[in-house]
Amino acid sequence: MTGQKMLKFTQVDRDMPEKRVPNLRNKDFDEIYAQYASDKAEEQASRCSQCGVPYCQSHCPLHNNIPDWLRLTAEGRLQEAYEVSQATNTFPEICGRICPQDRLCEGNCVIEQSGHGTVTIGSVEKYITDTAFAEGWVPAIRPHVERGDSVGIIGAGPGGLAAADMLRCQGVQVTVYDRYDRGGGLLTYGIPGFKLEKEIVMQRTAQLEDGGVEFVLNCNVGEDLSFDAIRGKHDAVLIATGVYKTRDLDLAGNDADGIVRAIDYLTASNRKSFGDVVEEFESGELNAAGKRVVVIGGGDTAMDCVRTAIRQGAESVKCLYRRDRANMPGSQREVQNAEEEGVEFVWLSAPAGFEGDAVTGVNVQKMRLGAPDATGRQVPELIEGADYVEEADIVIKALGFEPEELPALWGVEGLEVTRWGTIKAAFTSGETSLEGVYAAGDIVRGASLVVWAIKDGRDAAEAILGYLNQSVTVAAE
Repeated sequence: MTGQKMLKFTQVDRDMPEKRVPNLRNKDFDEIYAQYASDKAEEQASRCSQCGVPYCQSHCPLHNNIPDWLRLTAEGRLQEAYEVSQATNTFPEICGRICPQDRLCEGNCVIEQSGHGTVTIGSVEKYITDTAFAEGWVPAIRPHVERGDSVGIIGAGPGGLAAADMLRCQGVQVTVYDRYDRGGGLLTYGIPGFKLEKEIVMQRTAQLEDGGVEFVLNCNVGEDLSFDAIRGKHDAVLIATGVYKTRDLDLAGNDADGIVRAIDYLTASNRKSFGDVVEEFESGELNAAGKRVVVIGGGDTAMDCVRTAIRQGAESVKCLYRRDRANMPGSQREVQNAEEEGVEFVWLSAPAGFEGDAVTGVNVQKMRLGAPDATGRQVPELIEGADYVEEADIVIKALGFEPEELPALWGVEGLEVTRWGTIKAAFTSGETSLEGVYAAGDIVRGASLVVWAIKDGRDAAEAILGYLNQSVTVAAE
């Protein structure tokens, strides 16, 4: 029976969910892809070749059992498919939406290598979990036994929430501290709604809260509450703050009005989507409406900025990137979506400075790609005499993120960091130099993908459970 249901990639073509037309979707913040119908999800899942060595699974940071839940979907066994998916991934409905599948699971699909077009893994994953929520198959967190020990988690982003879920399911008392007024971190305030609608994140934070996870929001550690106080209150602490310090440019005119950070710009836009009053948006400072927008950067954050600016009604939106399209770090799928929606990419271009006290333009230097560096990427080289001014009313810097100086900000001694400022933590366990203190996600590995943060949070939770169990054993002796 299974054989009849699967391996249909030679008979059935790859077919993504319907994508809303650009001239409609670029006017709102709703997700751009429609949901699969059940028969279409089953049909697309049936294209899986059920490889003996599933490269999709091995190239997934969470090592999700993708072939099995594709088979279960093809057989119409959706509740079982969700259970298999949820076994290794705390938030499959989020990963199905925002993971760069073209670089991970789908990019390593065997049938893609044979020219048949990859299985639409991300879209099926999204369909499975959305159906599970709609049908009531997502169980409430109700531990069989309540434990007396507690864990404090600093950061309500994907890593912290993944750890909170695993720990709470084991009966641990969990408190999550976060600087924002809503849980979710980057998922809530960094990623636009057209990629991840906010109710998707809120339903997970609500599930955690209903399951007994306590959220202490609007809490800046080191200001509102000390790290030592958190450490003294809990049996173990997990640091999962992410990285929010924006990389900057040391260029003439860098402090001009109208030059803004990507995180500030995206946060303001996402707050508006919740109906919040955002003064910087209302004043026009963080609003692209009617403006000539230039975004500097080539990663996924830059793609979020350019596509947000289009939706805010910008007069024009251009993205400057110092390499070419083939060497862009962001998802190629996102680049295509941005182009369809009206974004212009200016390849092999780098900023050299800015015009005006209130920015009126970017001095642009044209580049060419030279010899590869130690990483294998070709190094951009300046083309002399090819500079020009790109007119702009607002410039958004999307140059990536670095870790904040946590030991200094929190006034904590003995917390070791690397030369890059990330927290020094043991591989897999996340154990730091401080007894009972663990770290996970971007604050350890540097700016990375949401799926890696989930992986790190789950690994750290498992290590913390081992630590708590060991402490109980020692106390009993």
